[in-house]
Order: sequence, then C-alpha cells, then structure tokens
Amino acid sequence: MPDFILTVNQLSKSFSGIKALDNISFNLRRGEVHALMGENGAGKSTFMKILIGLLTPDSGEIVFEGKNLHDSNVGDTLKKGISMIHQEILIVPELTVAQNIFLGREKAFGVKRGWIPGLLDDSAINEKSAQILQQLGVDISPDIKMKHLSVAQMQMVEIAKAISNEAKVIIMDEPTSAISDKEVEMLFKMIRDLKSKGVSIIYISHKMDEIFRISDTITVLRDGKYIGTKSAEELDHNSLIAMMVGREIGQMFPEGNASIGEEVLSVENLGKKGKFANISFKVHAGEIVGLAGLMGAGRTEIARAIFGLDKMDEGMIRISGETVQIDSPLKALKNGIGYVSEDRKGLGFIPRMSVKNNVTLSSMKRHQKGIFINTKSEEADTAQMIADLRIKTSGMDQKVSTLSGGNQQKVVIGKVLLAAPQLIILDEPTRGVDVGAKFEIYKLIRNLAENGMAIIMISSELPEILGMSDRIVVLSKGRQTATLSRQEATQELIMRNAVV
Repeated sequence: MPDFILTVNQLSKSFSGIKALDNISFNLRRGEVHALMGENGAGKSTFMKILIGLLTPDSGEIVFEGKNLHDSNVGDTLKKGISMIHQEILIVPELTVAQNIFLGREKAFGVKRGWIPGLLDDSAINEKSAQILQQLGVDISPDIKMKHLSVAQMQMVEIAKAISNEAKVIIMDEPTSAISDKEVEMLFKMIRDLKSKGVSIIYISHKMDEIFRISDTITVLRDGKYIGTKSAEELDHNSLIAMMVGREIGQMFPEGNASIGEEVLSVENLGKKGKFANISFKVHAGEIVGLAGLMGAGRTEIARAIFGLDKMDEGMIRISGETVQIDSPLKALKNGIGYVSEDRKGLGFIPRMSVKNNVTLSSMKRHQKGIFINTKSEEADTAQMIADLRIKTSGMDQKVSTLSGGNQQKVVIGKVLLAAPQLIILDEPTRGVDVGAKFEIYKLIRNLAENGMAIIMISSELPEILGMSDRIVVLSKGRQTATLSRQEATQELIMRNAVV
C-alpha cells in the first residue's frame, strides 16, 4: 500500500451557489513532487487554501498523517507540518528579510537571555536566515528591508520562509513566476534535497517544461472537477494540455505575419546609476522586441525608465523620430506608450474596484460626455475586452481582487490596450497565466503587432522570448551584451550572453 502522507476525499466548496470544487480527491505520497495542473478557475487556489486552513470546505475530509484536519486553521496546519509559498507575494515591507522569514516565530528562534524577558535577538534570526538563503544560492542580506528588494528577490525570500518551517508538506504555488533560470535551478536542487529527506511537494505551475522536469505525479483539475492523476512519465505536453483544457492546442506560439514598419521608439545610451548603462535599441511598428536576461540584468528597470516611473541619469528617447522628455507615466501615455508591469498587484490594478472600472481606468477620456461618464460606451469597451481576453468573471461589476491571478493579469492588459498606445511594454505578460490563456495572450500580442503596434516584451521564459520575438536584446548586469535576430537566436546563445 502506498505511503500517503496526505489524503483528500470528496472535497467540495461553493461560493454564492457556484461550485469552486466538486468532489475532489487527491493523494500525496511521502517524498513525492506532485504537480497540480489546470487552467485559471480550475479550483487549484481554492483547493490549496482549504489544505492550509484559509478556507473551510462544505464537505469532504482531509487526512494528514492519519489524522483528520477538520476545522484546522492556518496556525494549526503550519504547526502540523504543512507550509505554502503563495503565488501572490505576502510580505511586510518595513520589516527585514530575516524578520519576514521568521515572522510569528521570532520567540522560538531568537530570544535574548537577560533581565528583559521576551527581548528578541535579531542576530540569531539573521544568522539562521543567512544559512537558508545561502542554501538557496541567493545573495540577499538578511538585515535589508523587504521594500528595497525586487519582485524576484521577494519571491526567493518567500521560498526561504517556507523551507525554514521544516515542513513535511510544502505547497508551491507558481514559485518560479518571478525568478530567473539560475534561481530556478537552485530551487530545483533544493526540491530534490527535500525529496531525499522525505518532504512532499505539491507543485503548481503554468510552465510545462518545469512540470515535466521536477514532477513525479500530475493531477489535473478542470472547472472545479477532478479529471485524473497520472505519473509524469505517462504524459507529454500535448496530452497534458488536452487534459487541462479539454482540447488540444497545436502550435503554442502563433506564427508572425506582421509587416515591420516605421521606427516608433529609439533609445540611445540610456543609463541609471547602479541599474543599467549604455542601453540602445529601436522598436518599429509591427515588431516585437524581447528583453532577455537573468534577475538583476536591468530589464524591468529599463522598462520603468522608458515609461517614466523611474528617472534616467542619461540617454535619449525618441518617439517616431522626435526627442521626448518622459519623466512621468502621464507623459508616457501622452506619447503613446503603454506599460503592463510585472507587479500587477502593486501597479497594475486597484483591487477594490470592479473589472469595468479597472479596464477603463486609462481610457476615461473616450468615455467622457461633458462632465459625465458615458456608461454605455464604458460597458461596451469592457464587454469587448472581457470577450477578447477570455476574462473569467461573473460580470463586469465583479471586484478584481476576487478574480484568479491569471484573470487579474488579463484585466491589466485590457486596461493598457484600451488606452490605444502605439508602443506597449509587456513585463512578464503571462506570469501566473494558464496554458490556455497564454495561447490567447500570444494570439493577442501577434494581432497587435499585425495591426502596427510596436511591442517590447520582457520574459523570464526563454521559449516565450524565442517564440514571440522578432529581435532579442540580451542584458547582463545592466549591460547590453547582444542583439539577436529571430533567425540566429537560440537558448544557448541567449544564456551565453546573459551570464557574461
């Protein structure tokens, strides 16, 4: 009989009468990496939130090490040995890296001895944090405040936090969504080490290559229902996609038929002290230029500078041949530049506002009627964008905070597109987006290019960069190391230039 550490039987959960999970069963072996796959809205996040005690199921049971987890909360499950790395990074910005890693467990790991009882010993948790970060191969000081880290660095701290719990089961929800290939390799090494010690991993990712590299077993959910469980060896990309979406997706990256037109953007010798220097490239109408590089290469920093979020120290930007001064996002929008940030939660949308109000946020002028808003026009644009991007929502008045991560990303993209830019910067446009929705976004990007839009695309996924880009600018440590055509670019060549 298999040695199951976790068994789930006939789990169900509904919200406002809509079934998010419908009689889900799931078994996890000791020392196994078990991938949980499914499109956005399949029920993966709801399932995981129930496992860690954030939500209570309507029916069914969860048995962990032979004991029922009925009515367990997050604190209970953490103490019993279940930990989770969340897709949306959960940090306290004003606390240090070490304080975030050991948040809520400070007394257990670092209390000073002396006449003042309960005084915390930061040096102790700093030392323990440094050891964990070193195991992960991450060069981050434990005493730096979280607010000073990049999104990728925050993600690595979240991984360190989960590992520090010495959990028996670790749920990893899109753990590599914001980290580079180098950090992915370090994480996979850590996962293999954890497996050898009998730790079980539930691994959620939309990156198919990762799933087949790291997983022993794969379970698929679709529309809240259990579809099946198979060993990773039994499946390939096409058969797994068919299980997930109920149909086969042929070529993952649509062919490009755009005609390359006039120059839209030219940047010359852009520089920002400590971030990047001597960056020069051009983007033409109908062209997709990919920015590739490892974490810390300067990709996002360059995008933020072009959009006016950060001030440049030197360099020149030209739009359609004319030199422009872009020192704010408002000026970028006026010059026809749109930006989809990698940090959708912090910069992409307003959580408490509806889908409609978020989608039309950057294009309100087109809906103005004197001092009033033309709600019919606003609703028509929103409905069109919901249809075009296949946003799964109960309606345009639903709050964006209640959507899945992938659907939140689609709302952000829709908001930028409705502002009708001539150049759009897409920073990790498919981060946290399922395989079916990725294909739709790829088609959308291709259509935008075919309609003459200039596009800069930043991605940590090399297949995505190779599959979508007409030209690729490779960056390493803030320097531009290569510019490659679609024909000459390979994963090996990009990586060679990304590590110099």
